[in-house]
Parts: sequence; structure tokens; C-alpha cells
Amino acid sequence: MSALADQVTQSSLAERIFSEGQLGELLGGSDARRYALVHRALKDGSLIRLKRATYMLGRRSSNDAVHPFVVAQALLPGSYISFETALAHHGWIPEAVFTTASVSPGRKTITYDTPSLGRFSFHPLALQEYQFLASVDREKFGKLTAFVAQPLRALIDLVALRKEHWAGLDWLTQGMRIDEDRLRSLRRKDFIALRPVYKHKAANVFLRSLEEAILTTKGRLTDD
Repeated sequence: MSALADQVTQSSLAERIFSEGQLGELLGGSDARRYALVHRALKDGSLIRLKRATYMLGRRSSNDAVHPFVVAQALLPGSYISFETALAHHGWIPEAVFTTASVSPGRKTITYDTPSLGRFSFHPLALQEYQFLASVDREKFGKLTAFVAQPLRALIDLVALRKEHWAGLDWLTQGMRIDEDRLRSLRRKDFIALRPVYKHKAANVFLRSLEEAILTTKGRLTDD
């Protein structure tokens, strides 16, 4: 372990993602000394640069590793985990997801490739004002937290991103391999919560059509 990593490990930054400013406060000394310590730690893998001026400790055990969802929040504050990433997290799709994908509050799609945590992508959507975090929960991962879309929110976010049009339940149960029991677990209030969210016409049509299809197959949606 590098001298820098040893200092960070003994500090409040040990289980966090930290900025260059926070690192400077911890290490003290001259800029030249700090840059030398950072360079050595990056070279031996005991420090990971996630993006410019944003770091985390490397070589962690599985017990103290920072969850990728927490990393995503640090890479782009104000975003939330969604799309296939959230669907896989909730057990709605069986496939492994190799990119941690989020909805961002900005206007541009942004991607970051990290050396040990893979790719992170952030995608803007056309959402109604004050609806950005509708049906998004704050979940705890170790001692840190991240915002994660509920299953229906993640699904309709994906529809909005891809500009998908309603083509029946087969696209969900066969194309996306979502178990029909998962769809039937949706409640009326899940749909109601998303009605004011999207500016995308296709997304709203999809949401209404899915609700009607589940009403037909399920008989009725529960209200609780």
C-alpha cells in the first residue's frame, strides 16, 4: 500500500469517493509533494482516478468495496440509476449489465470508462419540471447511498431513451425477458405516479398501454 493510501485508509475518506481538494486537506504539504504521492499511488493501483480530480482507494476487498451505484452518483451528482442497470438490480431482467447507466439532469450524454469499475453512462431525458425523482428511491450501499429508479420508472425511462413504441407485452416478456409475474406485481399507484413525468408522447402512450394490458391480464390492479 502506498503512503497516500495508508493515510487515506486511516481517515474519514477511506470508504468514500473524494475530490482533489479533500485529498489536499488530508495530505497537506506542497503541491509538488502531493502530486508525487498521487502519481505513485495511481501507478501501484492503490488509488483510482475516476475522472479529473475525483478519486477512490483501489485494491479493496469485497467487504469494503464502494458500490458502482455510489460511484455513479459521485461521477455526476444529481443523477440516478435507471434503465437496464436498475432493472437488473431489481431482478427484472436476467442478463448481466456491464454498463452502469443513469439518467442525468443535464443535456448531453456522458460516458466515463474507469480502470476497475467499467463504464458509466449518463443520459438526459425530456421530463416535466419537478418530476425528475418521481418513483426514484434512495438506497443504502454499505455506509453510502445512491438514488435508484423503481422498476416501472426504469422501464419507462428505457422506453423514452430508445423512443420505443408500444407493441404489446411480447416486447417485454420475450424481447426483454421480463417475467410476467413481475409485471403483474405492478400496482395502480405505480402507474399514477408516472403519469405526470414524461414529455415524450411515445413514453406516455406506452405507459397507458402497459397499464391497460396488465389490467386485462390481471383482472385488476391493486390500489395499495
